[in-house]
Amino acid sequence: MTGTPATGRRRRGEQPVVPRAEFRSYYGRPVIKAPAWAAPDIAGYFFLGGLAGAGSVFAAGAQLTGRATTATALKVSSLTAVSLSAAALIHDLGRPDRFANMLRVFKPTSPMSMGSWLLSAYGPAAGAAAASAVTGRLPRLGGAATGAAALLGPAVATYTGVLAADTAVPAWHGARRELPHLFAASAAAAAAGMALVVGPTRENAPARCAAGLAALADAAAEKAAERRLGMVAETWREGRAGALLRTARLLTAGGAVTAALLGHRRPAALVSGLALLAGSACTRFGVFAAGMASARDPKYTVVPQRERLDGRLGPQDVQED
Repeated sequence: MTGTPATGRRRRGEQPVVPRAEFRSYYGRPVIKAPAWAAPDIAGYFFLGGLAGAGSVFAAGAQLTGRATTATALKVSSLTAVSLSAAALIHDLGRPDRFANMLRVFKPTSPMSMGSWLLSAYGPAAGAAAASAVTGRLPRLGGAATGAAALLGPAVATYTGVLAADTAVPAWHGARRELPHLFAASAAAAAAGMALVVGPTRENAPARCAAGLAALADAAAEKAAERRLGMVAETWREGRAGALLRTARLLTAGGAVTAALLGHRRPAALVSGLALLAGSACTRFGVFAAGMASARDPKYTVVPQRERLDGRLGPQDVQED
């Protein structure tokens, strides 16, 4: 960046005699280093963790309301999803022992440390709940495990949003207040979609309602994130990220409407459930792609910082010589 540091206030009415300096990075290279994360591993990890965590909450609700078939199917789904998400994470880390090494530290202020411990506690609970539901053995232990998985599920579904927002990546950090809410809504849409796919239609009324609420929350959180991001929201609207997020909106809204109107019919329930699942996956991959795009272009790092500085100082405090 070029320009002279401020040495005092510019007097009222005084006009700058040279144009305002424009930002240029060193040979156009990025200002920050983008995360060395592969989209299939980490964006897939975001999606599968959300599906698992929200699915456990839905499973507990189904069990409490006597929807046994849906409850069992969702428990199996959550166990499968959390197993695949752990595999994706370990694949990204390179070696399984690196995940074990992450458990050597318990740091409440670190989303990565808390996420490792959350997975370690949630995974066995989801496994015990699914095993008891499928075999019918140890029902009390299965009930306790179902409750534990449901309690940990919301944190498992949303902590990845906190993890991404805790980085210096402009498209994630700038939306740090909205990203966990967006991930929660997206996870709920995925779990509702899974319930529509695997549950019988006589038990899917709560999932159809949840799909509608999740779609509304998803759209509201995404709009709020774009408003807060300002010019960085370009990365959410353009290129690969824009295409994925537009597709996500169409799939999520279409799935929710279809579920609400025709979800009592088996073919429509299946189609709407798959649409909701695909929409949730597109949301996670779209947010991931937006973050990578914002990290590659230096203007998304420096221009918002300069705008915040100008806003904090006020126009009378900014030296423009």
